[in-house]
Amino acid sequence: MAKSKRAALVTGGGRNIGRACVLGLAEDGFNVAINGSSDRAACEAVAREAAKFGVEAIVIMGDVGNAEDCQRIAGEAIKKFGTVDALLNNAALRPNKPFLEMTEAEWRRVISVDLDAAVWLARACLPGMVQKGWGRIVNFAGMNAIHGHAGRTPVSVAKHGVWGLTKALAMEFGPKNITINAISPGPIAPDSEEKNASAQARAQTVARVPLGRMGKPIEVAAAARLLVSETGGYINGQMIQVNGGGAT
Repeated sequence: MAKSKRAALVTGGGRNIGRACVLGLAEDGFNVAINGSSDRAACEAVAREAAKFGVEAIVIMGDVGNAEDCQRIAGEAIKKFGTVDALLNNAALRPNKPFLEMTEAEWRRVISVDLDAAVWLARACLPGMVQKGWGRIVNFAGMNAIHGHAGRTPVSVAKHGVWGLTKALAMEFGPKNITINAISPGPIAPDSEEKNASAQARAQTVARVPLGRMGKPIEVAAAARLLVSETGGYINGQMIQVNGGGAT
């Protein structure tokens, strides 16, 4: 892809899909703002990797589940780079808990991180995109939105909301040369296997994937790179499923 002179903000950019997106965008010439909520060291390591592509990379720590933090995170990126040309709303929580055992606080926490953050960050970044006449937003949905997931009711609700937000914003801001799309990853192998599922659960998941394997973060990032590129500019209001063929 041709080198860009634009800037991107990636939430949850310290590991896994977020990290792969940061590095892919840096390779494409985007200056990058990397957001994380707790592991600054991981985010700073990604920033050092990104800088090797000759771009500027900064770390902005903060809780995207908090509206004021979203405004600050976006504001710091805009102050540094002038605008945020590409916003990737990747950060998410995916707790497992029976619906009837969930507290109100637990419900609202998931909704705030998995859905509200995409709203507040879009509101913070869109004015600059409108002024510039160019912009890209990539939201992350997932199988929890497509199929639902027992024990992850708030995640499924939030990700359905993200898909609705994507379609509505695509209609509203498409005339201003701003595209808004969603990516729905399938089973993706994390950078670290420490917290991965048991071997049996992993085998059951892989058995439902026609390609017969887990996906890689870099394969999800490839879709994000297309969506924020010039050549991806006619893709708008879509959900791209990167799932090996439709695993549930």
